[in-house]
Amino acid sequence: MSLPTIDLRSDTVTRPTPAMLEAMFQAQVGDDVYGEDPTVRALEEQAAARFGLEAGLFCPSGTMTNQIAIKAHTEPLSEVICEQTAHVYLWEVGGIAFHSGASVALLPGDRGRLTAAQVEAAIRPLDNVHYPDTRLICLENTHNRGGGSCYAMDEIAAIADVAQRHNLSLHLDGARIFNALVATGQRAEDYGKYFDSISVCLSKGLGTPVGSVLLGSKSFIHKCRRIRKAMGGGMRQAGFLAAAGLYALEHNVERLADDHRRARQLGEALAAQSYVEFVLPPDTNLVIFKLKPEMPADTFLQHLEQQGIRASSFGPQMIRFVTHLDVDDAMVQRVAEALTDVAVSLPS
Repeated sequence: MSLPTIDLRSDTVTRPTPAMLEAMFQAQVGDDVYGEDPTVRALEEQAAARFGLEAGLFCPSGTMTNQIAIKAHTEPLSEVICEQTAHVYLWEVGGIAFHSGASVALLPGDRGRLTAAQVEAAIRPLDNVHYPDTRLICLENTHNRGGGSCYAMDEIAAIADVAQRHNLSLHLDGARIFNALVATGQRAEDYGKYFDSISVCLSKGLGTPVGSVLLGSKSFIHKCRRIRKAMGGGMRQAGFLAAAGLYALEHNVERLADDHRRARQLGEALAAQSYVEFVLPPDTNLVIFKLKPEMPADTFLQHLEQQGIRASSFGPQMIRFVTHLDVDDAMVQRVAEALTDVAVSLPS
């Protein structure tokens, strides 16, 4: 009997548990474009209340919630400030240019995290017609390319102060915000004090099949609902999907600590291998590491694949493991053994 595949490519690969599926089957639904789906409304209201904001908008993906927010906060000839490896810039198909006609000011961060001083220095002077008009600051927490790094709340507060003093909007790409909350002990409602909008993904660590929620003020979300429609994001009986989100918020947040523990175990196993150059600190559920030249990344990934383990290339000689609710302790042990096996196969 073959062992089950261990899929460490992303936390997006999870499938609904039987209990989540049952919640989806039992959902009350209506036409959400008409505002008549009670389960969608419940998800939007609960997500917004959790983060101390007034309203929410359920969308198919985090890319859509991010791009809707950027569109709502900017206009053509304006500029967005973000870290140079931010998901909104790097992995959303040039959506800022395509949807919003806005420029992007890219700043180098510490594992994806910016400082208030960096942000303030990047704001364009208003009296120079050669520059775009700075309108928006985007932060990402946790930061994907930073290996799941988290912002400290005092740094968020300092950046929010810069935004307020310069009359700028502040958006959070919170694709894995619940990982940050569990890892740091921060309170979700405090985020609503600092951010004008927050994108919360449900289909990563929380394990739903589809969906993200954009949060903000009532007037902001009203504007975003129109943009969602223009982007083709209006859904009809979406309550079947929203029910999974409600279930996840109730049952799948605190268990993220298990993913973080398992990520640390994988990080320790990797750090013990002679063919690994470095491992970024696994603060949450992402483990990013670099292989030494004598271990080609393709060879490494093929070795894992032969043992039923899937992982992602993350750049030259860089690999990413992601733990999630479909990865248990026995699987982590299998991966650790496979890492030792690949070391044995290296030429002497």
